[in-house]
Amino acid sequence: MDLGLKDRVYVVTGSTRGLGNATARELLADGAKVVITGRDEKRVAEAAAELGPNAVGVAVDNADPEAAARLIAAARDAFGGFHGVLVSVGGPPPGFVADNTDEQWQAAFESVFLGAVRLARAAAAELEPGGVIGFVLSSSVYEPVPGLTISNGLRPGLAGFAKSLADELGPREIRVVGLLPGRIDTDRVRELDALSADPEATRAASESRVPLRRYGTPREFGLAAAFLLSPAASYLTGVMLPVDGGARHGF
Repeated sequence: MDLGLKDRVYVVTGSTRGLGNATARELLADGAKVVITGRDEKRVAEAAAELGPNAVGVAVDNADPEAAARLIAAARDAFGGFHGVLVSVGGPPPGFVADNTDEQWQAAFESVFLGAVRLARAAAAELEPGGVIGFVLSSSVYEPVPGLTISNGLRPGLAGFAKSLADELGPREIRVVGLLPGRIDTDRVRELDALSADPEATRAASESRVPLRRYGTPREFGLAAAFLLSPAASYLTGVMLPVDGGARHGF
């Protein structure tokens, strides 16, 4: 199946590793061009070099108010166009209600929430019909994840923003989509499992609650994301797609 990605240009934030990197790889594999981002300049340069000539790296912090304009300009300067964005950021610090400080909440709001809103707004102003804005959110959109209080507070709000944006941009033929990863075998998930007294038992227990009885791979997530961002998904907007091996039991 041809996803129609050849020579389309996407900005993928938080893409030096993890789910953003996996998505960038699948976009490139199907002929797209990508601008990847991260906060560490050296890591961004290394990741872009590894991905090849159709990838350009830009070191930015999502919390920077100037980040959105810089990234869109980078896409146009490097590849002459801009067709979509996937907003993916690292998860905020784990912790229960009593654990997380005001400073942690504020920093997470600036990066995870407001940074995503700014980039989506900037993209919406620049995209032409057929463009797409995607958000990497979390299964916490539907059900809180124990020990991830800040994420539980911010991700559902971003999902609501995405749904509102989909309604507003639909008449312009610009789509807005969300992806809700469950237990995907990334560094972040392994770090969270390692916080328990017995990481192997924690992983086994988590896998037992997934109908497919395993964690997903980053590539499986990247394939789903590449499809949603592609012209092949041209009649899908306002959707929140769980990529969780069936862990969400509701419709």
